[in-house]
Amino acid sequence: MSWFEAAVLGLLQGLTEFLPVSSSAHLRVFSALAGWKDPGSAFTAVTQLGTETAVLIYFRRDIVSIVKAWTTSLFVPDRRKDPDARMGWFVIVGTIPIAVLGAVFQHSIETSLRDLRITGTVLILFGLVLAVADRTRAIRKAKPISELTLPHALGYGFAQSLALIPGVSRSGGTISAGLFLGYSREAAARYSFLLAIPAVLASGTLELFKIGGETAPAWGPTLLATGIAFAVGYAAIAWFLRYVSTHSFTPFVIYRVLLGALLIGLVAVGAVAPGAGDVG
Repeated sequence: MSWFEAAVLGLLQGLTEFLPVSSSAHLRVFSALAGWKDPGSAFTAVTQLGTETAVLIYFRRDIVSIVKAWTTSLFVPDRRKDPDARMGWFVIVGTIPIAVLGAVFQHSIETSLRDLRITGTVLILFGLVLAVADRTRAIRKAKPISELTLPHALGYGFAQSLALIPGVSRSGGTISAGLFLGYSREAAARYSFLLAIPAVLASGTLELFKIGGETAPAWGPTLLATGIAFAVGYAAIAWFLRYVSTHSFTPFVIYRVLLGALLIGLVAVGAVAPGAGDVG
């Protein structure tokens, strides 16, 4: 991977990580369209450490409050009903599905599920799911994140685990789940960002050991991409939270469907190869 490719992919990761359009799909698709080698799942996971660092900084006050309240509740029973303490448990419970499914299907995630035909189909399918979810939320009163329950937190978690498939989108899957469960767009997005923290940090840290090996790009370009993803991602969080407070997800739905259709069409006519290429 060249330094230029790394810079472009880092920019793309930062722009798309928090939008319901799938950052992993964009890295895979853009590389294929540009004639570059597939950057691979390890590169994707490590660059997500950059965008997740942006989440840690942006939500630092929330995170500190949650960690302090959750830790205190372990020793002080009266604090267990504290909303922040409950949120700590909700994040833990919501992380279980992706941890288990990620371990069980690791080989498929790194190989067969990176097929561009699957990516294109999933972009369209879950774009339509997002559209239905957004419409469902629009016809009933939306709940704030303070009304989150343990079963709903687990439902969010299973939705997040779908993001193991490039094209689903971590934020798109969890936000869709939140909308179906009756939460506001902003509440769904906010919990989506918090829920992603343990999974992304754990995945990225494990994949660090593959960087520089035979199946992943070198350290230099990967670190450059991660740094760019952090800077761009921080700005993207602020913009997205403002956007969802007053707008629907329709533009993202249209974009996903068009991109998915274009991708399937390009594969069908032989303009791009469907399988994951060698990484370099």
